[in-house]
Amino acid sequence: MLMRRFSQRNSLVTLSDINITPLLDLAFVLLIIFVITTPLLEQGLNLKLPAGGRPDQPLDKSDIRTVEVNPQGRYMLQGRTMVASQVESELVRAFHGNPNLYVYIRADENVPFKYITDLMDRCNRNGILKFSCRTVPPERHP
Repeated sequence: MLMRRFSQRNSLVTLSDINITPLLDLAFVLLIIFVITTPLLEQGLNLKLPAGGRPDQPLDKSDIRTVEVNPQGRYMLQGRTMVASQVESELVRAFHGNPNLYVYIRADENVPFKYITDLMDRCNRNGILKFSCRTVPPERHP
């Protein structure tokens, strides 16, 4: 009878050990998936910028808001597609929080000019006077 109790205790001890190797494998696989997919999530509109311009002066990234405009007149700000009035209200809110706000306008070379001028006019009406139309440096343009 003493022998039987000892064998039961051994079987309980072996059941309480957890093999964490499969858990570590799963954690590493998930880590690799997130590392690969995160840059894809940060991608904006597929735009072909016009050539021209000169090198940028260094700016603090927290002072910059980039508005993208595609040929169909869709606006994108901070990864969200918006209409012009929503972009305006977001930029005004950011400008009140940071008077050094600088707006980068990334517009496809085939965008009708009315979308760009509408955005610039909305910035001007709200006192946002620092903006830049982004281009591709001439040496990189095909």
